[in-house]
Amino acid sequence: MTPFTQLDSLLVALDQINVDTDQIIPARFLSKSRECQVEGLFFDVRRDASGSFRADFPLNDPKYQHARVLVAGENFGCGSSREQAVTALLDNGFRAVIAPSFSDIFYANCFQNGVLPIRLTAAQVKQLVDLSTSDPPTMATINLPNQVVSAGPTFTAEFEIDSFRKECLIEGLDEVTLTREFEDCIVAFETEQDRQMPWLNLPRLSAI
Repeated sequence: MTPFTQLDSLLVALDQINVDTDQIIPARFLSKSRECQVEGLFFDVRRDASGSFRADFPLNDPKYQHARVLVAGENFGCGSSREQAVTALLDNGFRAVIAPSFSDIFYANCFQNGVLPIRLTAAQVKQLVDLSTSDPPTMATINLPNQVVSAGPTFTAEFEIDSFRKECLIEGLDEVTLTREFEDCIVAFETEQDRQMPWLNLPRLSAI
């Protein structure tokens, strides 16, 4: 996955609480290929009954088309455990989500896919929401090594992150690439296991 060190981006705010994974990507898109899931991001809430884009939905505003930081309300990503809620955000360009709180599963899925979830206080998030609607829109900088978010001339906030997850994001390591770093040890173990317990590799008899 792509390493994450520093991100400079516009902010776009979805100022709502309890945005669940079915709002992020409706269930009917889950059977599609990942490429076809891109258009599913917030599909039912960013379009009207006729299927046209709603002018009042922030992600439909052309001035936010290059935003890579989403600012959201409490309990973002609640609902089902679908990982596609994260990959749909990622494939639409988002590398970070800032909110007062997240669903635990969504929070974990972010790290596994190279998206940085940042918890800030409700008051700090409200400041970022206000900054995101300024004219012109506000640029933000997320410095992961220093664990700092800055925006506009005055906003600065530190955030907490598990040290292991932080290292994996900085190095661009997902669970697969992290496991492959121990490939020599795995091969050595399997070779020794085959020597000591060769019966494990004997063909299994079919059930009668």
